[in-house]
Amino acid sequence: MNIYEYISIGGYLLMMIGIGIYSYRKSTNDSEGFLIGGRKMGAAVTALSAGAADMSGWLLMGLPGAMYFTGLSSAWIAIGLTLGCYLNYVFVAPRLRAYTEVAQNSITLPVFFENRFKDKTRLLRIVSSILILIFFTLYTSTGMVSGGKLFESAFGLDYMTGLLVTSLVVVFYTFLGGFLAVSLTDFVQGTIMVLALVIVPIVAVSEIGGVGETVSLINQKGTNYLDLFRGTTTVSIISLMAWGLGYCGQPHILVRFMAIDKVSDLKKAKNIGITWMIFTVGGALLVGLIGIAYLLKFDHSTMNIFDHSKTEAETVFIYFSRILFHPLIGGFLLSAILAAVMSTISSQLLVTSSSLTEDIYKAFLNKKATDKQLLIVSRLSVLIVAIVAVLLSLNPNDSILNLVGNAWAGFGAAFGPIIIFSLFWKKTSWQGALAGMLTGGIVVLLWVYTNHPYKDWYEIIPGFVSSIIAIVIVSLLTQKSNKQIDQEFEEVKSILKND
Repeated sequence: MNIYEYISIGGYLLMMIGIGIYSYRKSTNDSEGFLIGGRKMGAAVTALSAGAADMSGWLLMGLPGAMYFTGLSSAWIAIGLTLGCYLNYVFVAPRLRAYTEVAQNSITLPVFFENRFKDKTRLLRIVSSILILIFFTLYTSTGMVSGGKLFESAFGLDYMTGLLVTSLVVVFYTFLGGFLAVSLTDFVQGTIMVLALVIVPIVAVSEIGGVGETVSLINQKGTNYLDLFRGTTTVSIISLMAWGLGYCGQPHILVRFMAIDKVSDLKKAKNIGITWMIFTVGGALLVGLIGIAYLLKFDHSTMNIFDHSKTEAETVFIYFSRILFHPLIGGFLLSAILAAVMSTISSQLLVTSSSLTEDIYKAFLNKKATDKQLLIVSRLSVLIVAIVAVLLSLNPNDSILNLVGNAWAGFGAAFGPIIIFSLFWKKTSWQGALAGMLTGGIVVLLWVYTNHPYKDWYEIIPGFVSSIIAIVIVSLLTQKSNKQIDQEFEEVKSILKND
């Protein structure tokens, strides 16, 4: 790695550490402040934090690589995610922000489920907490693996060094500043990501000779890479679009909506968030597509490598960062990949920590814990989860990575329908919610790990549908009128109307 790239990457890492120290000095001395920022996040920070937490390294590597290999037909997943994100902002975010405050100021999803459904058995809280702990610890581990491999492939350092650098920096600012640090670093990381994904396509097209020349070269590649339906089927399009269903069940995204200052701020957050997503996802797609034209015109040897290896094709953004820019600027652009990885790790780390603190320690081990004790446990939880994740990352194996690769579908199917029904159907019972959570999660696992002729369907589809069916049927059989829930729904309506 060039000395200038070291300077840029080092500057980025020092900035993250500085934000952690600043957040430590500014954050409140209680677990609510540490875990959810005291519900004082602004619209811009909320929007970019949610976006950066969502988009991991696949945005700058996986998506451009897929676009290079298959062309415009890879855009269906981007269309599905953008649509899902928009609908999440419109329908889920405002009601969730209002209802989590009405439901005894719930600051985690498991606590919200218990309070919303008046579950005296605490089964909803236990089951949802276990799911979060298992899946997010593995998810966090995979993010750390990505960080290690990024340093190895892009920066020329060994995997262990990259793993330790990524883990230590993320743990440092998350441990010190909690939700405030994670949100502020996500804001900075989101800004870096969008700048990188706007700058690279513009400069690349300029080098090629303009849009017309770029399109002409892409068409010369042989097959029609600009055909949105190239190589697709109805099932594949539906499955890619279905990724958008997952948004309403992702704890690390939903917690951003719960933490915003006012419900009315979500309208501004929506506009910022969707604009950010269009530019970043669109830029990532263009990087892969423009890569076809650039390599065809200037670099046939690299084109041959990319054409024969999907793994190599996923480095097209790294290739552009180094070939088109001075190393100092290139290092800044490369830090965008690290930003995508670290923003997701820190968000998942904090959600897992909150589940350990609020849903297990406070609920079952020390019900009378003071704010100071909860804050200490919160920070210790960050360390514990991080240590376990690092240990899992030392020798990553396919079984762990495959499991985490399905975490989006698992969370989407297990939590998504419950979130929707909890906010819009007051007759949903706690038994129905529990049945939906278990059914959705189990169906996803069975769909992935059993042999059947319908593997082409993305597993979130059967998981989501089966969860809805279970919620409705069990709720109709077990529902009881509850005046408190009726009153809470009216309070939520009032907040949404007046705020």
